Amino acid sequence: MKHLLRLSMVAMLLILAACQPDESNPGDEVLTTDKYDDEIVQEWMTLVLKLAKETPGFSPPVAARSFGYIGLALYESVRPGMPGYQTMAGQVSDLRPSDLPQAPIGANYHWPAVANSALSYITKACYKPASEANKFAIDALEQRYHDLYRSQVNENVLAESEKFGRSMAASIATYCNSDGQELCYQNNFPAGYSLPSGTGFWVPTPPAMQPIPLQPFWGRVRTFAFSNNDLSRLSKPLPYSTDKTSLFYQQALETYATVNNLTPEQKLIAEYWSDDPGKTPTPPGHSIGILQQVLAIENANLALSAEAFAKVGMGVHDAFVACWNAKYTYNLMRPVTYINQQIDPNWKPILNTPPFPEYTSGHSTQSGASAQILSDLFGYNYAFVDRFHEARTDINGAPRTFSNFFDFANEAAVSRLYGGIHYRAGNEQGLAAGIRIGKRISGLKFKN
Repeated sequence: MKHLLRLSMVAMLLILAACQPDESNPGDEVLTTDKYDDEIVQEWMTLVLKLAKETPGFSPPVAARSFGYIGLALYESVRPGMPGYQTMAGQVSDLRPSDLPQAPIGANYHWPAVANSALSYITKACYKPASEANKFAIDALEQRYHDLYRSQVNENVLAESEKFGRSMAASIATYCNSDGQELCYQNNFPAGYSLPSGTGFWVPTPPAMQPIPLQPFWGRVRTFAFSNNDLSRLSKPLPYSTDKTSLFYQQALETYATVNNLTPEQKLIAEYWSDDPGKTPTPPGHSIGILQQVLAIENANLALSAEAFAKVGMGVHDAFVACWNAKYTYNLMRPVTYINQQIDPNWKPILNTPPFPEYTSGHSTQSGASAQILSDLFGYNYAFVDRFHEARTDINGAPRTFSNFFDFANEAAVSRLYGGIHYRAGNEQGLAAGIRIGKRISGLKFKN
């Protein structure tokens, strides 16, 4: 009888133990990157766009470079938690697998914490001249998510996750600076550059009459995708001519007539897509902003956001390198110069002409690249509303609706004709070049 009583008591204790809640440490469960939402990416993208707007020296090419390397650092840091996805090492220019740290097989990392530490490190590396307030904002954002994850994740898991994120970002920062542009924000207008002279070549333009053009050597900067700065498939600009029957004169006359007869909608479009440095995060920042909005619409997970940020970031960088290669290969005169010399000496465009050659259009090239990549990611008939400028009061920043991504790219391109700072050919050829660039980025093997 006593023996039976003991057995009954043991059985009851086992039942009670089975009913107790699991007291295992938080963060012990191994989850893949796609099991987490992209809140951390959304927060960092917002801050990075703010930094691009407010940090001195971040011209469009410089800003695009930062987006490319920040996106790549994010992707590589969380990629080990994405089964079937491949590293970009060995695929993008000059990055070898041995250059990057390897996550141990079966490593139990908390991928949002990995992303948080990686994004903090690479953002600091890319935005060294940021204001003290913005440097504090970087540290504060990292700390806020670190404190949040402490309540969710095993202490050792959190520490190892953050260590891996920093290590990966440090490696990408080293790769970033191996392109020779670590201090590019200090050299937008290099004093040693001599303007080429020739008929129809670029000369300083009003109102600033900046004597040295912006980033004249940028066309030599390393691209992510091999041959993305190749000009072999880009048509040469129309032959310069002052003959009123020539195609060159006619394209200048089109710019002149367009600006003189703008509709209110065309003027709105010109101002909406201007995305001037200092007032906005620059044109490539607008593309990153569109991506951010689409990711929010899609309720994207961390894996999708990392892949998309890397692709669009690398795409806009390559687009600006390719475009600047064209600009300083052809050194074409801006419309305001030609029109003042040949058509109307008192004519002014509605936008200030930026200080560099005309052909091709940077807005058009980067918009074409972004539209191609976004279409490959989310579909060719993806309708969306762009709210990027809705908080602005200096222009009409009301949201604009597009039936697909190429609609936005086409509008961004033609906006430069409406603004009076490009000929039509510069926009159209830039757009076509950007699409080719985007296809090469989409062609990188992210997934098996």
